[in-house]
Amino acid sequence: MKKILSFIIVLCFLISCKVNNHITEKIEVTGKTAMEFAATISPENLKDHLYIIASDEFEGRNTGEVGQKKAAEYLKDFYISNNIASPLGNDNYFQDIPTEYLRPNLKPSENVVAFIEGSEKPEEIIVISAHFDHVGMKDGEIYNGADDDGSGTVAILEIAQAFQKAVENGHKPKRSILFLHVTGEEKGLLGSKFYTNFPIFPLANTVANLNMDMIGRVDDAHEANPNYIYLIGSDKLSSELHELSEAMNEKFTKIKLDYKYNDENDPNRFYYRSDHYNFAKNNIPIIFYFNGTHQDYHKPSDTPDKINYQLLAKRAQLVFYTAWEIANREQRIIVDK
Repeated sequence: MKKILSFIIVLCFLISCKVNNHITEKIEVTGKTAMEFAATISPENLKDHLYIIASDEFEGRNTGEVGQKKAAEYLKDFYISNNIASPLGNDNYFQDIPTEYLRPNLKPSENVVAFIEGSEKPEEIIVISAHFDHVGMKDGEIYNGADDDGSGTVAILEIAQAFQKAVENGHKPKRSILFLHVTGEEKGLLGSKFYTNFPIFPLANTVANLNMDMIGRVDDAHEANPNYIYLIGSDKLSSELHELSEAMNEKFTKIKLDYKYNDENDPNRFYYRSDHYNFAKNNIPIIFYFNGTHQDYHKPSDTPDKINYQLLAKRAQLVFYTAWEIANREQRIIVDK
């Protein structure tokens, strides 16, 4: 009888180990599969896109002007050619914004939106954003805005394409992802304000906003060690988002995460100065990715030849991994602050 009992105990232990190992495997949300598709975010593709987006042809992408409209068409054509759907249906990738919601001196403009629907929790939305407008032309000079914010704009394209390739290979995210290119940031965060006032998806269902504004350069403080990114706001609404972000970086990209500008007493007040803030105001957890200012900030000399494309790709991959983890976790990240 004792031998039978001992056998049963050993058998139960072995079964328990097997089950626990299986559970452990299930718990790893972001792993080799994510790495496979993150690797498709390449410096070469980013460079190709940015030399177009920040070219003279786009005339500095001033809100409502011809160059900004050309940029919007470029983004739309990219999504159509990569079979990434619009949340608005058919070939309508523009969330139109009338002058009355911009400023009296601005022509109508548009946010550009694309969408990958989630497989299990499609009503829960992760928003990945960047502004694609810049300041246009002054005194006959074109302000190309390669870093501000051509860098974030093209990063979204590569991130969206990586997620779409995952979908095509049978790895659809559990939650939905909205790729949001906002207009009018340079005029006062107007495109993101319009989106949060007239959201395509309810803000109550918006899990997080990952916003990129200037992620292609190196500031003076990091010339000796350019492998960095400033993170702002990751811990302000959700401690879980902050921990998740740190874990993804430690596991995959190993970039120095600099929280200098996350300080409540920072005189620059960058937390309030880009499009994520309109989401944060609505109690939606955010992360703002930022390389800091540099000598070409808001000057005609902010050109694509000065971008560090290897670093831009690595930063975009960090956003991709973070979005993958948020999208595929069993539970929605919690707002606890």
